[in-house]
Amino acid sequence: MLAVLSPGQGSQKPGFLTPWLDVTGTEARLRWWSALAGVDLVHLGTAADADEIKDTARTQPLLVAAALLAAEHLPLYDVTLTVGHSVGELGAAALAGVLSAEAAITLAGVRGREMAAACALEPTGMAAVLGGDPAEVLAAIDAHGLHPANRNGAGQIVAAGSLDGLDKLAAEPPAKSRIIRLQVAGAFHTPYMAPAEAALATVAAGITPSDPARILLSNLDGTAVNHGRDMVQRLVRQVTAPVRWDLCMRTLADLGVTGVIELPPAGTLAGLVKRELKGTGAPEIVTLNTPDDLPAARDLIARHGMAPSHEPTMQFRVVVAPSAGTFAPADDLAEGETIRVGQVIGHVATRQGPVEVAAHSGGVLTEWLANHDDPVAPGQPLARIGGHS
Repeated sequence: MLAVLSPGQGSQKPGFLTPWLDVTGTEARLRWWSALAGVDLVHLGTAADADEIKDTARTQPLLVAAALLAAEHLPLYDVTLTVGHSVGELGAAALAGVLSAEAAITLAGVRGREMAAACALEPTGMAAVLGGDPAEVLAAIDAHGLHPANRNGAGQIVAAGSLDGLDKLAAEPPAKSRIIRLQVAGAFHTPYMAPAEAALATVAAGITPSDPARILLSNLDGTAVNHGRDMVQRLVRQVTAPVRWDLCMRTLADLGVTGVIELPPAGTLAGLVKRELKGTGAPEIVTLNTPDDLPAARDLIARHGMAPSHEPTMQFRVVVAPSAGTFAPADDLAEGETIRVGQVIGHVATRQGPVEVAAHSGGVLTEWLANHDDPVAPGQPLARIGGHS
């Protein structure tokens, strides 16, 4: 199984889009997207310095544009899964078919401007806590009135909040940890961003999304999202909610992902995956930064994706949990059996009673992804259904 990752803020580098301008049509596409985003994406991706592209209002649409530009040159019909980090979720949602490219770019422009405006309301910041016991790190963050804005796995938790709280955390770091202050405008993914969430919600309400055409994971809880409207709501909520990249990587492992491509500017997420998913089951990784990397990315897709052939191709859909609780698969269903659209394949036991789990597409029950009495979260993958196309 192959996953495509869309990076978030902090991964940008001056001039990183310059090599892509040699590809026919790239500049025209960036000019069109610049009109939607309200920033000059050509200038930002080629001539702007580090300080200019550190500006949240500029960085966010630039990153989404970069991911979508590169992805246009990949055979995405062979890609099974997409996931993005923070603003990268907008790119991932577009690649999964939930949003059009234009909608993703427009939302990134609004998101960036509104988060920058929210940062200006009160002095706040962020700091990475590297190492230490995760429980102790989270306790220290809470003790200083801060928020765990990003839980990135691989021994990295990002604290966010008041500058005074960050100073105190740096002065009293948790045991066996070190603190690195991040050069960002404010406390992203915390309640400080509430005005930006409200502003983004008003724009997002006018979008008509589609349901994902491939597995799309959410930063909220690392689960697969089946419905477009649900994903748009999650994208809005994520402005103030923590990024649970650790849970996204856990899902990559649970689903048996064997190949990973990180879109430009690539490197940060690939590094986290490499450190977290180690051992014999570690996925093969390609970082796609320039057009010169496209052959390696296409080769990885050919070997780990669902390659086209003259024979019918298996297309997989994931059935996810409708609510939190304990999963119980239907007693009379076994892997290999045919499932019809709308068929109840089990239920989730909740405090309010059992909630039925129904298949949204027909096909063959190829694999249970959760077992009897497993605790499940909303949106967690429960079963994989395959069908010929």
